Amino acid sequence: MVFSSLTFLFFFLPAALLLYYTSPRSFKNFTLLGISLFFYAWGEPIYIALMIFSALTDYIHGRIIGRFREQRPLYAKLGLLSSLVVNLAVLSFFKYADFLIESVNSITGIGIEPLNLPLPIGISFYTFQTMSYAIDVYRGKVRPQKNIVTFALYVSLFPQLIAGPIVRYEIIEKELMNRTFQLGQFADGVRIFIIGLGKKVLIANTIGQLWASVESNGISELTVLTAWLGIIAFAFQIYFDFSGYSDMAIGLGKMFGFSFPKNFNYPYIAKNASEFWRRWHITLGSWFRDYVYIPLGGNRKGQFVLYRNLFIVWGLTGLWHGASWNYVLWGLYFGVLIGIERAGLLKWLDKLPRFVQHGYLLIAILFSWVLFVFEDIGEAIRYAQVMVGLSGHSLYNTAFLYDLYTNGILLIVAGLLSTPLFTNLWKQCAERFEIIRNEWVQTALQVFFFMAILFLSTAYLVDDSFNPFLYFRF
Repeated sequence: MVFSSLTFLFFFLPAALLLYYTSPRSFKNFTLLGISLFFYAWGEPIYIALMIFSALTDYIHGRIIGRFREQRPLYAKLGLLSSLVVNLAVLSFFKYADFLIESVNSITGIGIEPLNLPLPIGISFYTFQTMSYAIDVYRGKVRPQKNIVTFALYVSLFPQLIAGPIVRYEIIEKELMNRTFQLGQFADGVRIFIIGLGKKVLIANTIGQLWASVESNGISELTVLTAWLGIIAFAFQIYFDFSGYSDMAIGLGKMFGFSFPKNFNYPYIAKNASEFWRRWHITLGSWFRDYVYIPLGGNRKGQFVLYRNLFIVWGLTGLWHGASWNYVLWGLYFGVLIGIERAGLLKWLDKLPRFVQHGYLLIAILFSWVLFVFEDIGEAIRYAQVMVGLSGHSLYNTAFLYDLYTNGILLIVAGLLSTPLFTNLWKQCAERFEIIRNEWVQTALQVFFFMAILFLSTAYLVDDSFNPFLYFRF
């Protein structure tokens, strides 16, 4: 079940809110845990056992680490090591076993049969959350949770279970144990959720159909400008798809009394790759920074260690996204790019006009999405060759002109919504025009705006079956 579905919007969510808010205060965690497990079981009932195993394992490890951390640090370290081994073993088995088998087969020609295991939904997200919990207990940043229901709720909390954001235990530790209903927070949650729904349904789904059309034609049928148009459409699709889903998760969290961290901050307005990754999938980037990059030495031990760490972190970042070599290369692409920027490119870029810096970043990002979207690396290379005019394809044709004509307004709207333009414009209008500063007028305008988004999103979902979620498989 995805958030952008009629089943979730008009059946599951109302029922979940009703059950949660009619439960006694002391049973709210238990109720929300049951709701979360039901939500997960809707898609994959078999793997509930895996999630419960993960929660139970890290609950026990957390208690062991917390008990021995000060008096017997060796035992605590062994407990942490055990936790990491179990978590990584489970993640590797279900997500990377077939990838490893296929890689061995291609190198040796042995012909080992793949396991063909279905990927447990959200396993990359909740595994990273439980690993960060064990590490933070070991570091003394948080106390081990003694209530198994509370800890199981942290692991399985349905708003951020499927696609993040990656929520560390320290962020919601107090809210897990004590939440109070606040009308303002609930209203903020509804607003953020509806904005995310509109981004996902009205923008990502719509522009995703343009990319699907370009991709279905085959690389041999593309013109140069069609290839650019297609990958631009995919860039908008994946941004509005994933950031919209993150917004919905953050909004749902607020409805149930939790404050999840921001996951996107207009990444396409960045001026370089380093800044892009401070704005894109923020919780993943900060996770790798705090639990991999800095422990490896960060940039404190010389240039060789710095570039080694960048190589490791970005290789792992790519592998986290999927069990395929194109994802690894996609991650390393950014590692190399950021390494070049660190080596001196940033100083040179800073001297150039801002529009040149943005242009550099956007071109670099578009070529990265080519690597990301094609699991067949050969196809990615051929697509990139079309983009740069090395394949002998024509510049454009009538099909490109038709696609541009029918999707031009959508592309412009998506581009503008990828910037804080409308948010800043609203703030300026509220400051300049006295009538908008009136609280009742602001409330009326906001109610109309959000109801319109909800109505249009619902109409789209009723009328159209194209509703993919790109990060669902990660």
